[in-house]
Amino acid sequence: MSKKILIVGGVAGGASAATRLRRLDENAEIIIFEKGPHVSFSNCSLPYHLSGIIENEESLVMVNPETFKERYNIEARINQEVMKINRDRKTITVMDAITGTAYEEAYDKLLLSPGASPIRPSSIEGINNANVFTVRNVDDISQLNTYVKQKGIQDVAVVGGGFVGVEVAENLRLAGFGVSLIEYANQVMTTFDYDMAQIMHKEMADQGVNLVVNDGLAYIGDRFIKTHSGEVIGAQAVVLAIGVKPETSLAEDAGLEIGVTGAIKVDHNYLTSDKDIYAVGDAIEVHHRILNKPTRLALAGPAQKQARAAADHIYNISKNRNLGVIGSSSVHLFDLNAATTGLNARMADSAGFTYDSVYIMPADKVGLMPNSNVLHFKLVYETPTGRILGAQAIGKGNVDKRIDIVATMITMNGTLEDLKDVELTYSPMLGTAKDAVNLAALVALNQLNGMYKEVKVTEVRDLVEQNACIIDAREQNEFHAGHLKNAKNIPLSEFRNRLDEIPKDEQVYVHCRSGQRSYNMVMALQNLGYTNVWNIAGSYLGISLYEYYNDAVSGREKIVTEYNFS
Repeated sequence: MSKKILIVGGVAGGASAATRLRRLDENAEIIIFEKGPHVSFSNCSLPYHLSGIIENEESLVMVNPETFKERYNIEARINQEVMKINRDRKTITVMDAITGTAYEEAYDKLLLSPGASPIRPSSIEGINNANVFTVRNVDDISQLNTYVKQKGIQDVAVVGGGFVGVEVAENLRLAGFGVSLIEYANQVMTTFDYDMAQIMHKEMADQGVNLVVNDGLAYIGDRFIKTHSGEVIGAQAVVLAIGVKPETSLAEDAGLEIGVTGAIKVDHNYLTSDKDIYAVGDAIEVHHRILNKPTRLALAGPAQKQARAAADHIYNISKNRNLGVIGSSSVHLFDLNAATTGLNARMADSAGFTYDSVYIMPADKVGLMPNSNVLHFKLVYETPTGRILGAQAIGKGNVDKRIDIVATMITMNGTLEDLKDVELTYSPMLGTAKDAVNLAALVALNQLNGMYKEVKVTEVRDLVEQNACIIDAREQNEFHAGHLKNAKNIPLSEFRNRLDEIPKDEQVYVHCRSGQRSYNMVMALQNLGYTNVWNIAGSYLGISLYEYYNDAVSGREKIVTEYNFS
């Protein structure tokens, strides 16, 4: 006897489960219920319609109901909202939004993929004004795009600096609008560490985005918003990207178990507390394999894997090897690409790990090649085991490639030794013989094994203000173009003849442009009997990037004579 399988919600989870189920059973009756007008669309691509990178909103729709029927013999019912699960009768109650009538549909197995909805705090005055938008589906992005382009809008405020907020801000700016991005935390993209986020802050400022951090939305008017600090920002339209909450009302009303994170609790096969009901996607609670605790992760990749595993379990195809999630993600921001995986240093610290990190900035390909650019790479590892905990990368090139390598290492419980030795492809046009990930592992092993000491870029301001002994190992022309105010210029090419200028009885901190020349000087000084010498991670380029945005918005005294970003 063939199964009747009902799926609530489409997009990544529901649509993927439906097509997998069809491949497993040609005779099954499969029905998808979607409360909106589109059952399968690229929600991750929605912001790119605002800039015209995706010209037609129809392109965002990946598969329509007719195609589902023709290609897969799957019935996709749009504008049909599932109102209730009747577990005792194994039926669902559905409301047809077009006719306004309700009906019941029976199931053998039910799969929930309701997703997550944008947060819209009712406490904020003006939150329901006609000029306030969220971005969840094609209709949302269409309404926003129509409003800002047909209402004579000049300035838009985007509230929230996560993936959606950053991408919406970028694409509105590319479309020529004045854009302010307001973030309650002290940085955008909190999956990155604060030092790495400063690179993105500078990029947004350079591209004309008015970035406001450490401040929240307090009031929305017709032509302006007001923040908690009292700042008034001109904005005729507002996009809320504060975050999302899992859609659990259907599951809760049906008495399904809800996890500690507030999402639907599932087992390792994505089965809920009802043996005939599965759940996948943004609405479920998942296991974080590094933190070893429940979490939520609203990403398309994991949702598709969950959908396949749930479909397989319905047909007892295999036992799912549920490894949990590590949180791998990437984002494009104007001229930069940024990617991250696993834990950043802040997360590792909060979770109680003993850890350390390295920050390097090699070229993303051989420097002689066109379009060779700096790759900012941060690797976080556990001490004393050397187990890799996470990584972040920002640059103009293929940062995702490097983070994907580290993600693979984490999944396989890799260590610094493993990452050091991993064999990667090489072409001068694509990378370097010693790739950034190999180099990061080597630097981290030197640090772990006590070969040398370093201080983080976050500590340099204090060193300057304390008038610490800082040596700039760059050449004179580089030094004169911009330097730390209290640094002494002793180039790597000259230091062996100027040892009398380097004290042995106090701590000495060395930097260059990227950390390579200063590392060589530190190692040489140690071999010459110096015991209190430290390399400054990030060096002058990292210092300039770290200091720039906060200097600009606070008006504080600079610790450099001139920034140098080249």
